[in-house]
Amino acid sequence: MDGEYRTLSGQGIESNILFFGQENCQPNYIFKGNNVRDNYVIHYVQKGKGIFSSANHPVTQLKAGDIFILPKDVPCFYQADSEDPWSYFWIGLSGTRISSIFQNSLLSQKNYLRQMQDSKFKDYLFQLFDAIHLPSSLANDLLIESLLYHTFYYLLTEYPNPKSKNTDTSKNDLKLAVIYLENNFRDSSCNITDLCQKLNISRSYLYSLFKKNLALSPQQFLIKIRMEEAKQLLKTKDEPIKKIAGEVGYSDEFTFSKAFKRYNGLSPKNFRM
Repeated sequence: MDGEYRTLSGQGIESNILFFGQENCQPNYIFKGNNVRDNYVIHYVQKGKGIFSSANHPVTQLKAGDIFILPKDVPCFYQADSEDPWSYFWIGLSGTRISSIFQNSLLSQKNYLRQMQDSKFKDYLFQLFDAIHLPSSLANDLLIESLLYHTFYYLLTEYPNPKSKNTDTSKNDLKLAVIYLENNFRDSSCNITDLCQKLNISRSYLYSLFKKNLALSPQQFLIKIRMEEAKQLLKTKDEPIKKIAGEVGYSDEFTFSKAFKRYNGLSPKNFRM
């Protein structure tokens, strides 16, 4: 059996990567260490298959593309298949927010998720695993921190736990929606319908959250972000208006100019003068 195991020395309060590694398992391989962890360990199955179970949950078979987690203080068992043993990588996590993040995701229900290949969560998890192999430096530490929070963000938006909806979750839904729009408004395909699908919430619910807390509809908020960014670009960059339109999420200059004048009372050209 070949693999790797490494630890990281950096310590964070809210979230921290303690260790990471990967394993190409032999047939029927069973982890022989402590099956009750004092941290959280997330595994991604890269190929092959095996079985997994955790306390109060039945044994299930997992395969390439699936994810499972060893939660803190929860007994778990996992074993490679006898004919097609799995290979996986893992990341060990701790911190004050880790428990809350996993509890608010679907991972908390059965401690595994199936077929993650096409998710942004999986994409950022892979990027994170690559980044933690880089030499330690301030720039790389910041990269790892950024990728870690992006990974958590997509875990919560793509795989939210529907049972966690409450008053605090309403505030969290609003926060996640705002973060999503602020991160994606430059993409012309960014829209409220897709946002609702990613958060697994209804459009009417999202509308009420925005109106109650921000006095704007979600669409008005998206327009505001785009227009405020456009104003800054028009003031600070000597770029064609068509290019600026594309940088704030508009696929054509005419539509952008109409929206800008409606928002500011001036056309982009006159605003620049």
